[in-house]
Amino acid sequence: MSVIKDNSEVLMHFSIKLDDGSVAESTYAAGKPAMFRMGDGSLTDNFEKCLLGLTIGEKGTFELSPEDAFGLPNPDNIHHLDLAKFGADAPAEVGNIIAFAGPDGHDIPGLITAVVGDSVTVDFNHPLAGQAVTFEVEVVSIES
Repeated sequence: MSVIKDNSEVLMHFSIKLDDGSVAESTYAAGKPAMFRMGDGSLTDNFEKCLLGLTIGEKGTFELSPEDAFGLPNPDNIHHLDLAKFGADAPAEVGNIIAFAGPDGHDIPGLITAVVGDSVTVDFNHPLAGQAVTFEVEVVSIES
């Protein structure tokens, strides 16, 4: 019987729910399970620990504290940028999520939290940082 272990390739459905019961993300909504390789960085270490030992067809529900899910908000991830850096294609409006080029060339999403004069406050923390979540999974297939 196949079980999830380090480096397994896993196809699974999952939902991430917040304390109020709302769904933050779900593969069920798209009707298509997600595939990833354990240890590839797509899930945090704590999410992966929940999956170790699960088998094909198995379902699991895991309660994760903010520290074990997406971490706590880090004040160092809040930056103040010049309003001139924004344009019509990416307007500096509170609530907008804009992709910024990271140092490694990958896009990093930032949430605009304030615009005061020529200063735009952008929060680069994960949107679910600081939140406890319920992680529900259903394993569809495992390749070791």
